[in-house]
Amino acid sequence: MSRKGKRLRSDYDRIDRTHRYLPQEAFELLKATHNASFDETVEVHFKLGLNVRHAEEQLRGTLALPHGLGKDVSVVVFADGDAARAAEAAGADYVGTADLSERITSGWSDFDVVIATPALMPQVGKLGRVLGPQGKMPNPKVGTVTDDVGKAVTESKSGRVEYRTDRQGLVHMTLGKKSFETRKLLENYSAVVEEIVKAKPAGAKGRYLVSITISSTMGPGIPLDTSKASERDILVESAAADAA
Repeated sequence: MSRKGKRLRSDYDRIDRTHRYLPQEAFELLKATHNASFDETVEVHFKLGLNVRHAEEQLRGTLALPHGLGKDVSVVVFADGDAARAAEAAGADYVGTADLSERITSGWSDFDVVIATPALMPQVGKLGRVLGPQGKMPNPKVGTVTDDVGKAVTESKSGRVEYRTDRQGLVHMTLGKKSFETRKLLENYSAVVEEIVKAKPAGAKGRYLVSITISSTMGPGIPLDTSKASERDILVESAAADAA
């Protein structure tokens, strides 16, 4: 077995699959695993007790992480006139109309977020087959179809993230980078968990938070205690650990 394979096996062996870790110990364990040659992304994965075949039990929304994502977010804006100037002033990376559409159609995808004014959505809608599978199609429900493009750009740049259930009732979200301090990862995690709990559909029945798992890009999944789902449960524990 290669050195890389031995390290990966060592990391997996450290995780007790029968145990549901408290948030503080889970993030400390994640940070203690071997580091890759790059700053790994930290993700959280939720399994929710939802029947997503029913539209009213599907989740979709956005939230701003307290400490952002730890990376530069590249934003594309479809706008013209005053809206285009507002997008540029807010720091949008690319602003345009037909020229952007042609570039994306030709295969360009080196961006993270797409924002569009309502007036240009007929044009952007033609890119659905390209942007849809990438999860980048603008949507008014998450604030990426708007006349206030300056605000949307600012929020996207500062760490606003989108969440949505997939066909299996799973939600996958980024929490930041492995180089973040444990406290910052916990605060981002707390914001995400509280948002998912708040978004629980009124018609959902039975157990809602079935499982929560965190992982880094090259690391093993670490199962968390789903009963620790409030800011108090998550951050008070962290404060106690810091004071010890």
